[in-house]
Amino acid sequence: MANELDFSGKQVLVVGGSSGIGNGIAQAFRTRGARVAVCGTRAQPQDYSIEEGSDLTGLSYAQLDVGNPSAIEAFKPSLDRLDVLVLAQGAVLYRGEFEMSGFRKVVEVNLMSLMACATRFHSMLRDSGGALIMVSSTAAYHSTMGNPAYNASKTGAVGLTRTLGEAWAGDGIRVNGIAPGLVDTKMTKVTTDNPKRLEGALARIPLRRLGTPADMAGAALFLASPLSSYIIGQTLVVDGGLIL
Repeated sequence: MANELDFSGKQVLVVGGSSGIGNGIAQAFRTRGARVAVCGTRAQPQDYSIEEGSDLTGLSYAQLDVGNPSAIEAFKPSLDRLDVLVLAQGAVLYRGEFEMSGFRKVVEVNLMSLMACATRFHSMLRDSGGALIMVSSTAAYHSTMGNPAYNASKTGAVGLTRTLGEAWAGDGIRVNGIAPGLVDTKMTKVTTDNPKRLEGALARIPLRRLGTPADMAGAALFLASPLSSYIIGQTLVVDGGLIL
């Protein structure tokens, strides 16, 4: 019986794959045989470190500022085909999202760039009958009082996943999403580095632990595999039960 989680011969691009959740997803595809390219904001791979959650071993790296629409349009991937596109880019401002400049900055990265990247690579995904996976957040399902831009953009990402799932099914592209809960990455240090906040967060998670990038990677592998061949437009909540 074929291993349906074997991605040998497949080519995968993970935008936002230089660290955190995206990096965990990229490495999961690589260890299962895929050729994997990742994008990040820094000039070169040496600018990242293992200590901050970046493992670029075996990955092809390119710089891409997803907050710049023209940069997305001009981006040339190192891959000659595209079987899986994972959009894992993300931004949050813990102060400043109530200011319109901050609001626009976060929405540009977390929502606008999803559509820009999806349309930029639509033809490559159509040619391969590929899968598109958008990473949103459980913030899409409840309020986040201090972060209106983050919340609105992640809620929008869930809606975009649904709509592109329907719109592109006829092109042979399966579009789905992942909504992570509280995952231990550099973006969540405001919680994980604060013992009182961390204790409160863990008390709300039935599994009593933080999520890991590897937890999110499991969902991505499933959504990119033949195991999910009849699933489109869905966002899979991967949160240890946080929003139950």
